Amino acid sequence: MAGVAIRRPRDGLIHHSDRGSQYCSVDYQAGLRKQGFPISMSGKGNCYDNSMVEAFFKTIKSELLPENRTLT
Repeated sequence: MAGVAIRRPRDGLIHHSDRGSQYCSVDYQAGLRKQGFPISMSGKGNCYDNSMVEAFFKTIKSELLPENRTLT
């Protein structure tokens, strides 16, 4: 949340995430609400919610990372 003061995001920013435990935590969501960010989460068990974003990052990774590099 410290980056918010430095970067000053534009009005209308929406925090969209999957349902990972770090994003579901009460403290994390309270911090987002304190900053005034609307929270949007993908639906439980719905892998198609952010398929376009996943496809985009797959393309970026395949074009920019060496073939033999292992992501950890």
